[in-house]
Amino acid sequence: MERKIRVVIAKAGLDGHDRGAKVVAAALRDAGMEIIYTGLRQTPEMIVVAALQEDADAIGVSILSGAHMTIFPKILNMMKLKNMHDVLLFGGGIIPESDIAKLKSMGVGELFTPGASTSEITDFLIEWVKKNPRY
Repeated sequence: MERKIRVVIAKAGLDGHDRGAKVVAAALRDAGMEIIYTGLRQTPEMIVVAALQEDADAIGVSILSGAHMTIFPKILNMMKLKNMHDVLLFGGGIIPESDIAKLKSMGVGELFTPGASTSEITDFLIEWVKKNPRY
């Protein structure tokens, strides 16, 4: 039996708008992935610990609060400290193009802005896991 792709979906910081995260979580689940939704108001530390405990292949973070230039680097740093070099960090939300380029250069795999389709996100994850097998 083929192992399911495991994805932690998180809402970081004080942002309480989780509809997009839930829509993405449902789409990934419907595509056959195992989803762990952490809920609202997660710290970078809580997100990384959840991904480590769940043996996640990827961490998806939804940020609408404008704190993306603080939260994503903190998560990346925590992932490095925990030797999670084979786990994808991706995200979505309202993020300016200039910040997307900076975050991707830091190590964020992909960032999806409003209007991205769930199939685009699903396809990206499936392809990333195929190119970066952990087992």
